[in-house]
Amino acid sequence: MTEDARPAVAIGHVHLLVEDVAAAHQFFASNGMREVLKRDDFTILELRGGTHLILEPAEDPIAAGQRTPFDLMVDDIDAAHAGFVANGATATEIKRGNIHDSFTVQGPSGYVVPVNSSHVVGPV
Repeated sequence: MTEDARPAVAIGHVHLLVEDVAAAHQFFASNGMREVLKRDDFTILELRGGTHLILEPAEDPIAAGQRTPFDLMVDDIDAAHAGFVANGATATEIKRGNIHDSFTVQGPSGYVVPVNSSHVVGPV
């Protein structure tokens, strides 16, 4: 048997309270997340590493211009940027940095989702 090289813990669930669950589900699913459960009022999508994004409606949802309480990391920032744009999302230009290259993309109700290049150091 080989020793598991992954970190011992992971983020299990992240909640995002949105105005339109169906639009948010479509946005995230069409940009790389796996559908786990889809209902009109509640949806779960899966990210790499097993983290689940839970989308729920709220009286006070994330507002236009507000940053999501999470960022996304991708292996190929250029391909991710092109994919978001091809899917109709509004994205900023990619900023090249020392640790991450990054851009932001606008979610269905105008909220802002940061997207960063990955710098994972081992199996996750």
